[in-house]
Amino acid sequence: MIVSSFRTSTAIFALIILRVGALETFTAAVYEHTLILPNTTVTPVSLDDALLLMNKNIDILEREIKQAAKQGAQIIVTPEDALYGWTFTRETIFPYLEDIPDPQVNWIPCQHSDRFGYTPVQVRLSCLAKNNSIYVLANMGDKKPCDPHNSTCPPGGYHQYNTNVVYDTEGKLVARYHKVRGAAILSWFVPIHLLQYHLYFEPQFDVPEKPELVTFNTTFGKFGIFTCFDILFHDPAVTLVKDFHVDTILFPTAWMNVLPLLTAIEFHSAWAMGMRVNLLVANTHNIGLNMTGSGIYAPQSPKVYHYDMQTEMGKLLFSEVDSHPRVSPAYPAAVNWHAYATTIKLFPVQKNAFQGFISRDAFNFTELFDNAGNLTVCQKDLCCHLSYRMLGKEENEVYVLGAFSGRHGQRRREYWQVCTMLKCKTTDLTTCGWPVDTASTRFEMFSLSGTFGTEYVFPEVLLTKIHLSPGKFEVLQDGRLVNKNGPSEPILTASLFGRWYTKDSSSIPGGTSNSATTHLAHTYFIDDGSFADNVMG
Repeated sequence: MIVSSFRTSTAIFALIILRVGALETFTAAVYEHTLILPNTTVTPVSLDDALLLMNKNIDILEREIKQAAKQGAQIIVTPEDALYGWTFTRETIFPYLEDIPDPQVNWIPCQHSDRFGYTPVQVRLSCLAKNNSIYVLANMGDKKPCDPHNSTCPPGGYHQYNTNVVYDTEGKLVARYHKVRGAAILSWFVPIHLLQYHLYFEPQFDVPEKPELVTFNTTFGKFGIFTCFDILFHDPAVTLVKDFHVDTILFPTAWMNVLPLLTAIEFHSAWAMGMRVNLLVANTHNIGLNMTGSGIYAPQSPKVYHYDMQTEMGKLLFSEVDSHPRVSPAYPAAVNWHAYATTIKLFPVQKNAFQGFISRDAFNFTELFDNAGNLTVCQKDLCCHLSYRMLGKEENEVYVLGAFSGRHGQRRREYWQVCTMLKCKTTDLTTCGWPVDTASTRFEMFSLSGTFGTEYVFPEVLLTKIHLSPGKFEVLQDGRLVNKNGPSEPILTASLFGRWYTKDSSSIPGGTSNSATTHLAHTYFIDDGSFADNVMG
């Protein structure tokens, strides 16, 4: 009982410290990095060669971290795979890995470089944070030895993890996160019997035994962390916001843009709005793999974003962000995503509705024949309603209203509900749902809603040439996505992207989890007066 009382008192004292001198806003930075990639090899390189390659990338990150600090940034996010890329096997990634300890060890690598063995990358990252008085998030590889005789131990005797690390302004390791869901890059075939170990499409890395929920506190808010494909699932993404009440998510990614619904800036800005949380996104820049799109997104609107498919240049972004957006006067109200759509009379359902595909998903579509109108299209239990008025209908452009309700993609794991108004690639209706990046049609008004069965809906509006439209649309409390402040720029797609997590399939190892997941929490005190939570579920 004495120990419990001491811990409670310590926690209360620490929270008081955090509130005193807490900042209402902070300056955030994200860096979109063009990697120096290693040569593809079937045999591992030496430790020296691996470190040489990583240091070349860290040299670039160092320049940007210093610039961010000079501009007053208090925290910077760098991308997933930024130190070495992604084309590896389990064996060839190994020289790039270090053993990353639990942050509870209270370690400043810059001051105690030999405490945990060979850790040159951690030491350098720690020194970058310390010497520039800035929080730094970096993505690197972690290795953990395991018993080869244990059935859960992968071949080679190590667990290998795609890992985010965060260092505070003193260079202290304050957070470590192991990625749960694999990336969408398939470098080679992964035998099915090895999926018990590997992240999907990342055979060099393992799935953690349990999904990790990692947070840390600062004087400018509470932060949560996850990586890339994790954002599409309930754990850790939703749980960090709903149960742990983080103010800001740090999100390194190597995101391949997929039109029309899943470009980086489109979906990430929508996720921030749908979850009503700050989201700091640092993407890898590789136009050959359609990787670009970083940003700083607030609950009400994007602050700043970058999308560049023309050059190979990296980009550093800054913005002032509310430390505690929930208490900001601009914080958006909660949305009942089906309130409007379930109470109105169905608009006319077109007799010539047809089926089309977005990726592998069969949507029901109906064409916007007229300059203005009211339309409904349904699939299963989802009905999508659209009211619209064009400034002028372009004869060479076709728009459709689409509905999809079901498990997505080849794996049929994630349950989506989507209402979308989109431009078809050509006037041939079989091209509806194909990628298209330019448009000419402007809408004087639109109102999109749906009878969603989930509370997790993300509002997307993507304009011609892959641009966002800050301040030009809003979500009403009854679930309608509407334009505001006059006619829109030409629209590629306006969508309500729903995720029904409780209907996901978890048949593949590392599959989705939902709100029924049990979590084990470990909260510990850090000497600088902040907390860090490392929660596994």
